[in-house]
Amino acid sequence: MIFNLTQDQLRYSVYFAPRGEQRLLNLGYQISQMYLSAKDLLIGIIGSPGSGKSLLVKGMFPGLELTNDDNGVNVRPLPLLDISGNLFFSPHTYHVDVRFEQAFTQLGDLAAAIQRAVDLGKRVVVEHFELVAPLLKQSADLIVGIGEEVIVTRPNVFGPLPQDIADIVHISIRYRKMAHTAEDLSTMVLINEFGFESNTFYKHGDVHHGFVLQFMEPPRFDLEKVEKRVRELIRQNLEVSFVDDEHIKIGETLFRCTGPRIHVANTSEIEGFRLLDEIQYDRQSDLYFVTGLVGKERFERLDDLNSIRLAPTDSDNQGQGPNGH
Repeated sequence: MIFNLTQDQLRYSVYFAPRGEQRLLNLGYQISQMYLSAKDLLIGIIGSPGSGKSLLVKGMFPGLELTNDDNGVNVRPLPLLDISGNLFFSPHTYHVDVRFEQAFTQLGDLAAAIQRAVDLGKRVVVEHFELVAPLLKQSADLIVGIGEEVIVTRPNVFGPLPQDIADIVHISIRYRKMAHTAEDLSTMVLINEFGFESNTFYKHGDVHHGFVLQFMEPPRFDLEKVEKRVRELIRQNLEVSFVDDEHIKIGETLFRCTGPRIHVANTSEIEGFRLLDEIQYDRQSDLYFVTGLVGKERFERLDDLNSIRLAPTDSDNQGQGPNGH
C-alpha cells in the first residue's frame, strides 16, 4: 500500500485484492474509513464481472441496496431514475450498475440521471463507471478499481482517467483468477492426498501473481510432489464451477471456497504454475510461507515479487523479466 497523509493528497493507493468474501468486505470497510469523505457524491467502481465489485461496495456502504443483486432480486424501477420530487424523503445514496442497466436504459439517460442526482446533493455509487464517465460533466470524487489489485484514487484534471484504471484492472484480473484457482487446487491436494486438515492453514495471504499459504509450524511435505500433482490436475482440463456462496466444483470434486466466483472456468487456463522451492519463514509474523505463482513472468530475486507496479507488465507477452530485460 502507498500511504498518503490526507485525502486531498491521495494520488494512488494499491492493495492486494483478496479472494474471500469476508476479506473483501473488510477491505471495503477500511477503504471507506480511510479515503471516503462525507462530501464525496460520485463514487466510481471499476472491474470485470466476478471481480468482487459488489462485495467491495457492500463493505464500503453497509446497508446500501444494490440494484444488481447476485441472487437475482433486481430492484425495479431503478431508484436512480425515479428520484422523488420530495427530496426530503428520498435516499441519500443510490447504486447503479451501468453495464447491467444498459439492457434496460440508454446510456445517455443513465448519465443524465446520475448527473441529476449528484446535482441534487445525492451520492451515487456507479459500477462500471468507465462506461458512463465520458458523458458526465465531472469526474468521480473517488474511483476504486479491482482486478488483481485494488486501486484507490482521487482523480482531478490531471487524471487518472477512469479508462486508465479500467485498462489496468481488466487485464490483471486474469492473474487473480488463475492464482485463486491454483491456490484452491494446491489446498485440495494437500487435504485430499497429503492428509492435511482444513484447519491446518493458519490463513491465506497474497503475493504478486500468486498466493501464500501460511502455517504456524513448518509444514512437512515435499513441495516438488505437490507442485507436480497440481500441474497434473491443471492438464486434466477440469471445469471449475460455482455451486453456492461457500462452494465450488473442480471437476466432480466439491470444494469449500469463500470466493466462489473468482476463478477461471477451466484449470487449463492456469498458466505457468509453480511453487517456490523453499518454505519461507517470516520473522515479523512468526509464520511459515508456502508460495505459489502463476503466469510467465519470472523474478530473479524473491524480494522483487511485491515491487510496486502501477500498470500491467507486458513481460508475459514478450518474455521479458520484471525490469523489462
